[in-house]
Amino acid sequence: MGGGHGHGQMSATAQHRSRMLVVLCVTAVVLVAQVIGGLLANSLALISDALHSATDVTGVFMALVAARFAARPATDRRTFGYYRIEILAAVANAVLLFGVAIWVFSQAWERFFAPPEVQSGLVIVVALVGLAVNALSMVLLYRGQKESLNVRGAYLEVMGDLLGSVAVLVAAIVIKLTGWYVIDPVASVVVAVMILPRAWKLLTEAVDVLLEATPKGMDLSDVRTHLLGRDGVVDVHDLHAWTLTSGLPVLTAHIVVDDSRLGDGRLLDELHDCLRGHFDVEHSTLQLEPRGHLDHEGAKHA
Repeated sequence: MGGGHGHGQMSATAQHRSRMLVVLCVTAVVLVAQVIGGLLANSLALISDALHSATDVTGVFMALVAARFAARPATDRRTFGYYRIEILAAVANAVLLFGVAIWVFSQAWERFFAPPEVQSGLVIVVALVGLAVNALSMVLLYRGQKESLNVRGAYLEVMGDLLGSVAVLVAAIVIKLTGWYVIDPVASVVVAVMILPRAWKLLTEAVDVLLEATPKGMDLSDVRTHLLGRDGVVDVHDLHAWTLTSGLPVLTAHIVVDDSRLGDGRLLDELHDCLRGHFDVEHSTLQLEPRGHLDHEGAKHA
């Protein structure tokens, strides 16, 4: 049995912790401004955007807390440490987004029939501030969202919040020019609708990790072909790959080896280097077997 590496790797979320902390702080400031502005201006659209900002704050906060837990060392009881906490945080974040969308829909329905007066000038100012801050946050999170599910969740939320700020800004301008107050609940519904597909995408990706699906972008037939290409490798079976947390794929396999290389320690290094170089798998556990050993194994898999 060969272990490629230990479990001391830093998660992708942890690598972008400082940028996420900046996003958390500036978004929290905007959230306060949106809540105060929405209440003073009597704008459901602005309050909806504030609730969306609240999910940004909560999501980034959960991701940071999860990254801190994930950095804890593995133990005999939790041999992979706390990496999965990041994925659980992503699930909680997605559920929160769904809840916010439902609340906005219910409030907008009531306002369609009796739209109250909205102070459009104040809404325009707050929306512009939110737009600027969301643009800055997207720049800060852009690189990290390619590597971490939680950073991606925060990035998508900020992107949706930016689009929400645009919707609120347009609605406020229309109200100021026409006095058509019903556009405010319409804009709030637009913001809520933008939340739903992002929440669904985040939830499905997190569930895939929890169900230990093959890492996105990895083809196990391609992995098998590369392993069989090593000199002395006769067969590969019991090949499994899953994602421990964002950016940390794990792989195990039984490798049937020709007798001439069964005792060659260099072969194990070659196999690990192959997985690391071609598939970015830093942690792999490989069992080298002689021909005929499969007949003695109790559980047989592909």
